[in-house]
Amino acid sequence: MTVITASRLLFTLIGVLAILMWGALALLATNASAVPPFQLVAMTMTIGALVGMATWPFRPGAARALKAPIEVWALGIYGLFGYHVFYFMALRLAPPVEANLVNYLWPLLIVLFSAFLPGERLRVHHVIGALMGFLGAALIVTRGAGLDLREDYVPGFAAAMVCAVVWSSYSVLSRRFGAVPTDSVVGFCAATAVLAALCHLALETTVWPNDHAAWLAVALLGVFPTGLAFYAWDLGVKRGDIQVLGALSYATPVLSTLLLVAFGRGEASAVLWIALVLVTLGALVAGKDLLTRRARG
Repeated sequence: MTVITASRLLFTLIGVLAILMWGALALLATNASAVPPFQLVAMTMTIGALVGMATWPFRPGAARALKAPIEVWALGIYGLFGYHVFYFMALRLAPPVEANLVNYLWPLLIVLFSAFLPGERLRVHHVIGALMGFLGAALIVTRGAGLDLREDYVPGFAAAMVCAVVWSSYSVLSRRFGAVPTDSVVGFCAATAVLAALCHLALETTVWPNDHAAWLAVALLGVFPTGLAFYAWDLGVKRGDIQVLGALSYATPVLSTLLLVAFGRGEASAVLWIALVLVTLGALVAGKDLLTRRARG
């Protein structure tokens, strides 16, 4: 029988905070859409690193986390920077709808890859819950319409698939470095900001936010979806229930759509509500262990 400890439940809930923050990504990004992609990553990741460093004056020794082994640094940069590179590549080489759907295989892959982790056991209800979530995400991303799967989009689909593999493998492999403090994510954000800035200088023309609303959007992106969310996710995948977090991650596109509707940037539809039901039921199925077994301290 699986033992669900109080700390495991707590860190799972912390991981859920990351999912909630990522749900605001689309809404905030629309207000900063004039900023080129790599420039936006450089700006927001810089803010994300500063957010992580903000508590260091009150926590002596926290900065020592930057002395993590080289393989930890390699994994962090691979996850944060690698994901964004292939994501932008996918959006350039394939239609955004189809690319996003392939990209959203990452929560399902987290659930499947977690079977290889020590002490984890993949059960049927984890897979069923993740598949229900993927179906909900597919409805949201495609809006219930068909897909354009022409051969000339294959490179874009391949890049989107790499996105899914990069983020899922980063999330799962992070658990193998559970002893490494989450403060190390500060370094990953900073390194990603530098690499994104170099890509921006080589590939893009600088465009600064043109009003206060756009600057506010950039700041909020840096503090939440590309800042605090990465720290919460690190804690969640290292110490929480990674299979439940994988299934719950399908709430991200649903939350994004709900927020866009709430702020007048989209329209509610039957597809949205069906997707919401599927993702919710999938999360309940995948999280059966957490919901039905008493937590122990």
